[in-house]
Order: sequence, then structure tokens, then C-alpha cells
Amino acid sequence: MDKLDCMRAFKLVVEHGGYAAAARAMGLSRSTASKYVSHLESELNTQLLVRNTRTVRPSETGLAFYDKCITLLSDFDEASAAISQLQDNPQGRLRINAPMSFGTLHLSPIVAKFMRLHPSLHIEVKLDDRMIDPIEEGFDISIRISEPQVSTSLITKEIAQTEHLICASPEYIKTAGQPQHPRELFHHRCLHYGYSNSGSHWQLHDSNGEISVPIACAMRSNNGEILRDAAIEAGGIVLIPRFLAVDALESGKLREVLPEFKPRHAMLCAIYPRNRHLSRKVQLFVQFVIEQIGSVPGWSVDESA
Repeated sequence: MDKLDCMRAFKLVVEHGGYAAAARAMGLSRSTASKYVSHLESELNTQLLVRNTRTVRPSETGLAFYDKCITLLSDFDEASAAISQLQDNPQGRLRINAPMSFGTLHLSPIVAKFMRLHPSLHIEVKLDDRMIDPIEEGFDISIRISEPQVSTSLITKEIAQTEHLICASPEYIKTAGQPQHPRELFHHRCLHYGYSNSGSHWQLHDSNGEISVPIACAMRSNNGEILRDAAIEAGGIVLIPRFLAVDALESGKLREVLPEFKPRHAMLCAIYPRNRHLSRKVQLFVQFVIEQIGSVPGWSVDESA
């Protein structure tokens, strides 16, 4: 039996002068309230209540224990209320890591809204395109665009799938020509994301399956916005996330190249240490990002691809 329930039953029996009234106050049967007190007496190896046919009163030991119960139960209820308040209104520091481009373009307004909802939190945001270990670097959560990783020390929560596109400016296409097959990319100026695991190859697929094509790397960067802007200025052909290209595509500054050959989709993920999975502030932030990202332009994925 739960000792706190036993102590509550004993306290109420003393205050109400009997089992029936105490049981009603706890929403229990009289026999259950009696069992709670009997279990407590057995655990303590002492008689807490003196019973006769008409009354129930505390023994000398029971009276001393009653005073302790009042203090202990009051402290527990106060601590429980404080924890409940923290759960509803999380406090303390929340350290977030995210990629530079996604952070400045889309995470920034999400964090601002989250701060308004939870003013008691102190939020730190560090934008960095390199893959980090949130445990080693002391982050509560890291937002990444990558393929989900399996780890014994980290939890990966998938937030949204993001589509990648191959794009170039109309000026570049007019000057260098439109490639008709991925194999032709080796003869074009390609703008390559520097932290890609694929080296100087792009992984594409069509109806016939996957293809890995070598590229002629005219520029390499670890920042997608730099690559996008170089492509807009006719610097070459770029493979970037749709959310980075959506405005340039709509304005006509970029056009999709080789639309029948699709780069592999990546996943926007929240990565956090396993010992943070019950952290209310981490749970709230991840859920808020999931809710907000649905309204971010450029996250729709062409399911027919």
C-alpha cells in the first residue's frame, strides 16, 4: 500500500473521530480506510489508534505521529503543487542548437512565439551548421536537417520531411544550357553543400531507381543561403532544400533543373539527450515546433516523387 495514502487515512480518522467519516472524506469504503491504518500500524510496529465500540482516538504514540503526519503531508502537497506549476509554467534555461539558414529564416519566429507563451523560460539559441553532440556541448535540444540517426544516448524526434531540389538561374541555363541527364552535371558548375556526407556526388532517384552522380564543384559552402545566392547570380547549379529556394522559384530567379530526378528527402529532426525526454520544457518546445512548421513555406513534399 502507498504510505502516503495510509498516512492520509490515519490523519482523517483522527480528525473525524472515526473510520466512516474519514472514508467518506477520502472517497473510500470504511473497510479500505481501516486497512490503510492497520497497514501503517504494522509497518511502524506500534498501535496508533485506540478503538472501542463507540470511539476511535489516537494513542499517545499516535498523537505524536499525527503531528508529524500533518507536517509531512503538508510539505508533500506543497511540493506537488510547485511541481505542477512548473509543469504548466516551465522555468529555467532552455539551450537550443540549430542550422544557420533554417534558424534565421524559420526557427527565429517560432522561438519568439514560444518565448511569449512561456515568459519564465530563459532561452539560448546557437546557430551552427556543423553537426554537434548536444550532450558534449550542453544543449537541451538540437534541430537538424538530416537522415534520422540511431543512438543509445540521444533521442531523435522526426518533425517534418523536407524536399530538396536542383535549381539554377534562367541566366545560367541560357548561357550553359539545360542538362538533360544527371550525368551531364559533371560538365556544369555545381554549388555543393560542404557538410554533405556524399562527398562530391549527388544522390538522385527517378522511376528507375537511385543514381549517384559525380559533380564538378565550382563552389563549396557549409551554408545553404550562400549557395542559393550564388545560384541566383548565375554561379551554377545548386542542390538545396525547398524552403531555401521557394521565394526565388516563385519570383523566377531560380528554375528547377532535372525535375524528374529527385534528390533524397531529408528530415527535420529534434535531437536531445535521453535524460531530457521527460523534461517538460523540451516536450513543449518540440511539440510547438511541430505545430508551427506546418505553416512554414517550402515544407510541402511532392508525394508523387
